Amino acid sequence: MIRDLSEMPSLVHFLLADAETEVVEYKEAKRNFDFERLGKYFSALSNEANLRNAECGWLLFGVTDKREICGTTYRQEQRRPSVGLRSLKHEIAGNLNNGLTFEEIYEFDVDGKRVVAFQIPPCEFASPTTWRGIPWSRENESLVQMPRFKLEAIWGQSRPDWSKRVSFEANLDDLDPEAIRFACERYVDKYAVKQSAVKSLDEGEILRKMGFLVHGHITNAAIVLLGRPESTVFLGGAAPRITWTLYASDGRVEAYEHFDPPFILQVDKVLGKIRNERYRYFDSRVTLFPTLADKYDPEVIRELLHNAIAHQDYRNSGKINVLEYEDRLVFKNEGSFIPGTIERALEPGYKPPYYRNRLLADAMVDTEMIDQNAIGIRNVYEIQRGRMLPLPTYDLSERNRVSVTIYGRVLDEAYTRLLAVEPEMDLETVFMLDLVQKRSPITREQARVLRSRGLVEGRYPKLTLSSKVAGIIGTHEEYVRRKGLDASICKELIIKLLRTRSCTRAEVVSAISHALPEDMNDAQRKKHVSYLLQELRKERRIRPDGARGNAQWMLDE
Repeated sequence: MIRDLSEMPSLVHFLLADAETEVVEYKEAKRNFDFERLGKYFSALSNEANLRNAECGWLLFGVTDKREICGTTYRQEQRRPSVGLRSLKHEIAGNLNNGLTFEEIYEFDVDGKRVVAFQIPPCEFASPTTWRGIPWSRENESLVQMPRFKLEAIWGQSRPDWSKRVSFEANLDDLDPEAIRFACERYVDKYAVKQSAVKSLDEGEILRKMGFLVHGHITNAAIVLLGRPESTVFLGGAAPRITWTLYASDGRVEAYEHFDPPFILQVDKVLGKIRNERYRYFDSRVTLFPTLADKYDPEVIRELLHNAIAHQDYRNSGKINVLEYEDRLVFKNEGSFIPGTIERALEPGYKPPYYRNRLLADAMVDTEMIDQNAIGIRNVYEIQRGRMLPLPTYDLSERNRVSVTIYGRVLDEAYTRLLAVEPEMDLETVFMLDLVQKRSPITREQARVLRSRGLVEGRYPKLTLSSKVAGIIGTHEEYVRRKGLDASICKELIIKLLRTRSCTRAEVVSAISHALPEDMNDAQRKKHVSYLLQELRKERRIRPDGARGNAQWMLDE
């Protein structure tokens, strides 16, 4: 680790002399460097650093491929460290997973020439670093999408299972009797159909089969799911807790409550705190009359809470948070997102490469709290899609923390009506359209797929649902109001106006404002009308009379 900027020139000379380059990349970047390639190099060097057990990766600007110092003016400013370089940490983080960004950015002189060095952390345990959802790596001197064998090498990384640890100071008396009874009943219900002998097992035998009880002592998993609240003292500093917080419309905390183990009994209690009002909505597929529905599907809440319990990194001593707002619920838990990206988690047949708490997860499968086939996340998306509500939003921007939001109201009525009209649309397409309606960033490849199907239009990255969609869902009038009339129609409106009298640009803007996109501001309307006027002038259909800016426009007859 670099502790003093004065060490950097020596480090650069050391790197230049080293034959190993898989975790070091040199770029001239004399004046600028493409932001997309910068992100891809971050992903590649981060992943390679992990695979090679390196402390970090390095990207050096101001060095040629031949390892000669040439200097760079990339984001150079009079004062050091440059504000532009510091802001790059935030800019890059928004497109990386697991909340990663540069450990540090150094700028210094080597032999009188400016060099910028980016220090890049290794990827998280068993979670490749992705740039805009895609993991990258190095192949000799080339930058490539990460091949399968490297992905599997990272996914397959293992570490001791915290939930399997035995607390030698705790025993069966430290578990809640009601929780034990409930867990055993769920276990018997699950397995007795195929294994009738399960019905004859006593509670102690079932607890041993689930890994909760080892030679009379209990495991961490047992304390989390079945333990008395006071039993958490045996977890060595970990403090399992679920906290529900209710926020008013002005952001004030109206109420809150903490829920400690046994978690197997607490999920329904948390569910009972959530103000799940019923509301009326129209489902044109079923009836012309309003339908009553819960604001949130209870199965969705349980699924997300169960996932948070199974995947929480209890070593961080953080808690699981359930934040209730007027129109949404937010679930937060500690630990990186194991699939890496939500797109990967939604792939048909996806199975996680590992479980953070293997024993805890297995026990939750045994008690039917989570699904063995890891379809929980996809199921949540399918439920929200079936209710024609926005899909969950996963925020992975914070390092070692996962935040997921579910919505209890419609964000874009056009999107909702499209789901009603096209119930067979595949989930992957719905997911991409969901990002568009939320004004969330999508990749160029996702934009290409949606555009090829005629579902979106506009210049990337500012995309909207297309006129084709508007026609499908019967909202073409609304679409025209939002997007404005075609330029050719607007030009004919101007010609029609000028047949009656000459007009200034301001008068033209006022006269055809109804035909322009409603989300244009005044400056944009003026600029657009100026463009239309110049187009008509080039076509020799109109001409200006007078000084620029105050000219009267008239027909060129």
